[in-house]
Amino acid sequence: MVVDPRFGELAGRFFRLFGQTSDGGGALAVYLDGEPVVDIWSGWATRDTRWQSDTVSVSFSTGKGVASTVLHRLVDRGLLDYDAPVAEYWPEFASAGKDTVTVRELLSHRAGLHRVRGLVPGRLALLNHDGVADALASATPDRRRSVMPGYHAVTFGALVAELTTRVTGMSFTDLVRTEIAEPLGIREFWFQVPDEERRRIAKLFPRINPFGIPWEAASFALSRTPVLKNIAAAGMPEGFDELVRNPAIHDYVMPGWNGVFSARALARMYAAIANKGLVDGIRFLSEETLDQIGEVQTTARDYVLGVRMNWRLGYHSAFVASRTQSPHAFGHYGLGGSGAFADPQAGLSVAFVTNRMGNNLTPFADLRLAKLGAQAESIARRL
Repeated sequence: MVVDPRFGELAGRFFRLFGQTSDGGGALAVYLDGEPVVDIWSGWATRDTRWQSDTVSVSFSTGKGVASTVLHRLVDRGLLDYDAPVAEYWPEFASAGKDTVTVRELLSHRAGLHRVRGLVPGRLALLNHDGVADALASATPDRRRSVMPGYHAVTFGALVAELTTRVTGMSFTDLVRTEIAEPLGIREFWFQVPDEERRRIAKLFPRINPFGIPWEAASFALSRTPVLKNIAAAGMPEGFDELVRNPAIHDYVMPGWNGVFSARALARMYAAIANKGLVDGIRFLSEETLDQIGEVQTTARDYVLGVRMNWRLGYHSAFVASRTQSPHAFGHYGLGGSGAFADPQAGLSVAFVTNRMGNNLTPFADLRLAKLGAQAESIARRL
């Protein structure tokens, strides 16, 4: 393990999270000015095995940040333009009035394609990327997209994967490997997990069902509630609770929610973003692209989530449990508690992965990363 003495209090807070088996396990990694200062792990990967150095975890929407970074690498090489219409690269996408939707709007959740509930028929249909991509290409966008963003909770990953594949002719699995894993010198960026690596995946528990209510009942009830119906439409497709527990998800690429990572890998990727595009002397992203990545695209309230997310290009503001929120910090958090972010002003990146899904009532109410991030920010500001 790595613990810079300056971050000893942060490490102590992390270790106190995993005192008993029911707390599950997790890992925390922090970089400062492009150098690792924390790399620790604790707890249980399953009820019978401890979390190890090489344990990885399904991290849900945390993967949206990784998928977005793949796209930014392509922009850096001139293969994509943020202000070009998506249909310029993916002609079928122009259907149903989406011909003017730009790459910038897609990345900031302003494409109007948040709906996944009923998008494709059948409980396993989300495993078919081509079917999902075709359905999104022919879908009619939500009218609200012109005035406010709407979180594409499940569809975002399919949109980015299809767009980048159309541009390069490469599979998204190969793109993640060549654009993220290989340049950073670390393997654990997986949506489609190699068979020989699956033994490393921590077991998620206790559930993704909110308040222990059966998934179908909860999603139906939310879909009939005016202030919550958009959440059901965007993030609660039929049978999703069963799909999450199905080992077959690791055979497929669904970057909106099935990413498997280590904290070490995520922290290294965001370290490059926080350190002017450099990590270990490697130029990962240009400063020109970084300037655009970190710029807030919309301050309007998100019509799915009901709050202002201050969307960047594929990332949201980093939420920390502090009265003072850094306006420069951004990244992506996931259902259940995992997430990662960069703060370019502080030169800081923080990543946390866990198999413990929130608390006993709901996977949504989780402040572990928010508290860890706040303490990391506080330490970095004092140095």
